Amino acid sequence: MTHATHPRGTIHVVDPSPLNWLYVTYNTVEELVRVTPGGKVRPAAMRWYRWKDERTLDVRVREGERFPDGEPLTAATVQRSFDEQTRWTAPHPPGTHFNIDPRTRCEVRGRNRVRFHLPRADGLAVGKLRATHIMSTRFWEEVGFGYARSGRGEGHW
Repeated sequence: MTHATHPRGTIHVVDPSPLNWLYVTYNTVEELVRVTPGGKVRPAAMRWYRWKDERTLDVRVREGERFPDGEPLTAATVQRSFDEQTRWTAPHPPGTHFNIDPRTRCEVRGRNRVRFHLPRADGLAVGKLRATHIMSTRFWEEVGFGYARSGRGEGHW
């Protein structure tokens, strides 16, 4: 006879691969866009985007999206993640060419809409959103890519 049990405890996973952080990141955080195996940029946590002009990008976040901790993914969480990552010296260390210009501003325009104000035209901006990881408030306040330990987000966490 099998008895139902509730999960308890913590599982610690160890993978010595230097690329493990990349695999874990890409499978545990949200991004506004994803890239297909064929290299096409497709909406993920965003519903759509529109260029208002050559330096202004409007993005509509999907309604009903939630983080694993239950917090809704909203324009405010997109802005928080964007702002946190633009503080870093190298937000996307494997290729700084994936980084959006650090002078870019992210403005909340409603519960599910943000506007990116770029300092100059950047035709690759939508694709660069793939390297902007969106996490819950709890993540930023408790883990934050090592902020508690080092005061910054770069480096080994």
